[in-house]
Amino acid sequence: QVQLVESGGGLVQAGSSLRLSCAASGRTFSSRAMGWFRQAPGKERELVAVINWSGSSTYYTDSVKGRFTTSRDNAKNAVYLQMNSLKPEDTAIYYCAADSMYLRVVVPTTPNAYAYWGQGTQVTVSS
Repeated sequence: QVQLVESGGGLVQAGSSLRLSCAASGRTFSSRAMGWFRQAPGKERELVAVINWSGSSTYYTDSVKGRFTTSRDNAKNAVYLQMNSLKPEDTAIYYCAADSMYLRVVVPTTPNAYAYWGQGTQVTVSS
């Protein structure tokens, strides 16, 4: 079992930065890929970024490439999402999620590949 708690959201102006953190409990965290998803009002949940279990591979959706960076610290059971040059369209609830499988070679990019989810943290970007 993995329990996840996000933090770091807030209200910021366009062009600002935020760093989201996701604290994980459970002994299997370091063996699982971790994803960041977001959901805006009236929209489907979408993948933002993924990092594999070792931190050696990442994936970003096109709209955040070059602005967002995900990283992890397995010794601290934590994963991060650094968000720079924020835009109003980044406004959403952001969730971290843990892969349902261990040591997956290819990072999973669909929500149904993730078995554990945090409660979410709100990010609001004003123009």
